[in-house]
Amino acid sequence: MTEQITQTPEERRDALVERLFEAVLGMNDLYMVYIGDRLGFYRTLIDLGSVTTSELAAATGTHERYVREWLEQQAVTGILAVEDAEVEADIRRYRLPEGHDEVLTERDSLNYLAPFARMMAGLVRPLPEVIEAFRTGGGVPYARYDEDFCEGQGEMNRVQFINLLGSEWIPSVPDVHERLSDDPPARVADVACGTGWSSIALARAYPKVHVDGLDLDEYSIEVAKQNLAGTGLEDRVSFRVRDAANPEISGGYDIVTVFEAIHDLPRPVEVLRAIRNLLNEEGAAIVADERVAGKFIAPGDEVERLMYGWSVLHCLPVGMAEQPSAATGTVMRTETLRGYALEAGFGSFEVLPIENDFWRFYSLKP
Repeated sequence: MTEQITQTPEERRDALVERLFEAVLGMNDLYMVYIGDRLGFYRTLIDLGSVTTSELAAATGTHERYVREWLEQQAVTGILAVEDAEVEADIRRYRLPEGHDEVLTERDSLNYLAPFARMMAGLVRPLPEVIEAFRTGGGVPYARYDEDFCEGQGEMNRVQFINLLGSEWIPSVPDVHERLSDDPPARVADVACGTGWSSIALARAYPKVHVDGLDLDEYSIEVAKQNLAGTGLEDRVSFRVRDAANPEISGGYDIVTVFEAIHDLPRPVEVLRAIRNLLNEEGAAIVADERVAGKFIAPGDEVERLMYGWSVLHCLPVGMAEQPSAATGTVMRTETLRGYALEAGFGSFEVLPIENDFWRFYSLKP
């Protein structure tokens, strides 16, 4: 803030020009990664080691002229390496540098970011509808964000679930960890399960539990079922398009999990009340949501900037697609969630000691 005050108007202007120009370059990088990921270019580079434009085009069933332009762009930006930039374009060879392969192709690595590009491509597709929502006060239904957003977000979250959920997050909550490990086998409801990776990771980490993944988005549940197939967990994990408030399933669960969903909901108190009703008397709900600041601060840090961008483009419009709406948005601060939980009838609300750059974890008990 002090630096902004001491800058002249011209310095502030020039700094913003530079910032926005860098953002354009970053946008280009992101969407070029999207193309390379969706067309299988990076994985083919791993398989072949180094390629000419015609070799990559032939291996991926794509047009050589487009492939040449993409390869040159990737080399110019430093994402790919070129063996000899001086030779003719048709014999020039390109390769994926060591280290970049993990970021772009290693699906189980916490450094895998290719799905981020896919998620961001899907995030902006309904932008005209977001503009209209600004004018009308309406919203944009979740289903308007296509499979790129749904599957991209699912893949980004998958990396965290398979690496951290059973090894760090849940073991940091001793009573929940013990119940999931104990007999009789615990029943878990994974509310707003999305593409199912949280449910699958829970069942894999805790071999006794039975997990019901519940979500209202039909496409997400279909993808979740595809993700479950062949895991060997089909007898302990199920996915259903179902409302957590359905009275047929109340009171039967030892644990309820909700990952990165409460802030999207038009009526979060109503859903939290339903979650409380899902739990038995000794049960607990584990809620993960965005690790935003405790209060509004401007300028904010990078996480706050990221979350506000997502809120304007997706989470707030989705939350306002149904009325009446709490209109929470992505930047749901801890005290806001505490208020929702207490209004929903939870007697205990605790911020859990789990470290994560983007999510904050809570324990809610009846």
